[in-house]
This record gives sequence, C-alpha cells and structure tokens, in this order.
Amino acid sequence: MMTDKLKTSPPVLTDNATAKLLMRQRGHKKVWRLPWYGLSFSMPILIWQLIFFVFPLAFLVAISFWVVRNFRMVPTFEWLNWSYMLSRGFFWDAYVHTLAMAAGATVLVSMVAFPCAYSIAFKFRESVKQLLVLLLITPFFTSYLVRTYSWQVFLSDNGIFNSALGQLGLEPLAMLNTAFGTYVGYFTLCLPLVVLLQLFSLMYIDRSLIEAAHNLGCGRLRTVFLVVVPSARIGIVVAALFCFILTFGDFVSPLYLGGGQPPTLSTLITDTTKSGQQWPRAAVIATMMIVTLLIAAFGAVRFAYRRRA
Repeated sequence: MMTDKLKTSPPVLTDNATAKLLMRQRGHKKVWRLPWYGLSFSMPILIWQLIFFVFPLAFLVAISFWVVRNFRMVPTFEWLNWSYMLSRGFFWDAYVHTLAMAAGATVLVSMVAFPCAYSIAFKFRESVKQLLVLLLITPFFTSYLVRTYSWQVFLSDNGIFNSALGQLGLEPLAMLNTAFGTYVGYFTLCLPLVVLLQLFSLMYIDRSLIEAAHNLGCGRLRTVFLVVVPSARIGIVVAALFCFILTFGDFVSPLYLGGGQPPTLSTLITDTTKSGQQWPRAAVIATMMIVTLLIAAFGAVRFAYRRRA
C-alpha cells in the first residue's frame, strides 16, 4: 500500500516549476520584458557621461596627436608629442612625485578619518551624530581656494604657528612651500569627505555581528579589525579612492602651499601650456593622468566588491 502511494504521488516541483505550471493551467502568457524599458530610465546619466566625459576625453586624446606650428595647433596625427613627453625625465619625475604624494595622502587621510568616523558611528547618540555630520559638511560651504589661502596665514614664517613657537622659545619651522604644506592642503580638501563616506558605511553595519564577536571573546581592537573593517570595506575603499583622485589631480595645494617645487603633473600642465602654447603636450600629460586614475578606480572597485573567502 505504501509503495503504491509513493508511485502515484505527484513529483515535487520547485517554486519556478510550480509557477510555470499554474500559469499554463490559468492560460497566462509569458510576459516579455522590453530591453529598452530599463534603458530609458538610465538614459539621462548616459547622456551626461557622453557629453561631459566621453566626448571631452576623446577630444583630449585627439589633440594630443596634433602639432604646434607658429604658435598655432595644426590638426594632424603624429606621435611627436607622446615621444617627446614620455622620453623626458622631468615628466617621469613629476609623475612619480605626484603618485607618491597622492598615495601618501590617501593612506594618512584614511587613517586619521577612520577613528573619527568610528567614534561618530558608535559612540554618540543620534542627535549628536546629526550635528557632527552638519559640521563635516560646513567646510564645503566655502571655496577650497579660500581655505587654502587661509592656511598661508598659519604656515608662513611669521604666521600663527611660528609665532606660537617663538613664544615658547622654540625656533620657527619651515612649513609653507614644503611637502608638509601640501599635505595640509590635501587634508583640508579630503578629510571631511573621507570621514563622511566612512561614516555612512559604518552606520549600516549589523550591530549583532559586533555583539557576537564580543560574546566570543574578541576584544575591542580585534573586533574592529576582524568585524568592523571587513563589513565597511566598500565604504572605506571608496573613500580612499575619492581621496586619491582628488589629491592626484589637485593643483591648488601643491602650488600655493607646496611652492610648486618639485612640480606635480597638474602644475606641469600649466607650465607646458605657457611654453609656446603647447596644448598637445599638455594633453599627453592629462591623458596619462586619466589613464592612471582609471586604473586605480577599476582596481579599487574590484577590491572593494571582491567576495570574502
């Protein structure tokens, strides 16, 4: 009797199979989704990218093959500008210097920003969090150029910091027109943004994971590195990526706080355009910067969204 029931019992269907069977029984037809339906909603961002990124980038690459004759650009297709710039030591010196400064600023800003973001996310109540987020947004109310100029008052030889050191009987320090001054400008540019991006990532961490780690005997520091940082990896990496992009292409801080020596790629573009209207050579530098940033962006995003083992 039992074997007969097993033989006559209907097969077990999955959810998809059951849904298809019910649709056939009720006479429903399969609905075909039009491929352009989702594309229509993303059309504005595609148009924006085409107008303000793809077309200017294509034009930038195109004029890098033009030549300057009698202080006028002549449309042509020659490798003179690329061979000239890529064979010059001053270009590679500026490239390595810019890359090292941007990478160093990214590491330092991320390390300083994480304790701030962690404290705001886990140590303050909601009303205080809102006030601190507002304070982090406030620096963007003023121009970055104005904020950079204001640091000259603090960092100059007769500025506020050296005057305070003189009152303490200490020798003045050279802070303006140095790498230290450039890093101060980088922090002014990126620190509030990096803190905000890290904060938004930390606020959405499942608190039960942290409680489970504490219940299993993990200390606070170990919980931060084994639970909090991996859970907020996407926000931390994206924040670092924004910091690298902004500092790699920054022109204001290296010039007004760093003195422009040694030159970065941004200042090198300005110097190149001033020497005989060499816009094609400047386009070569700009194209190399964009290629570097694209490689860094793809690598960072791939690392951020990589699945943990």
